Amino acid sequence: MAATKLSELIPVLQVAVGPVILISGVGLLLLSLTNRFGRAVDRSRQLSQALREADAADRVRLAGQLKILFRRAELIQRAIILGATSLLFAAVLIITLFFTALFQWELAAPVSLLFIGCLLALIGSLVMFICDIRLSLKALKLELSRETA
Repeated sequence: MAATKLSELIPVLQVAVGPVILISGVGLLLLSLTNRFGRAVDRSRQLSQALREADAADRVRLAGQLKILFRRAELIQRAIILGATSLLFAAVLIITLFFTALFQWELAAPVSLLFIGCLLALIGSLVMFICDIRLSLKALKLELSRETA
């Protein structure tokens, strides 16, 4: 194995900056998602307590809200898993890029697949996030229907 020169690693470092920035951005997305997940869980606990003490009319509305919150928690959980998978692919991609430079391997196909997998997982996470946002609006409409009734 021939020693890799620093001048050969510099282009690899330049290429690796993209996935590193992606890691930072997806990390912020995961922070937002975990906060939303925690709020959904906390709100579910509050509604469960209220459901135990509610009259028959409120029970239907509260049960509907709990159902929506559970669905939202499932969507957020999937978004978090897909976001973490995206981060995993990005990290493996960076390591693979360095191995290709250090050992002078030709790994264009694995590098491409890792990058595509990273972006597909990110897209899936964002789709789940959008679905959660839509469901949160549905829960708000259900809550507001009580106020206007």
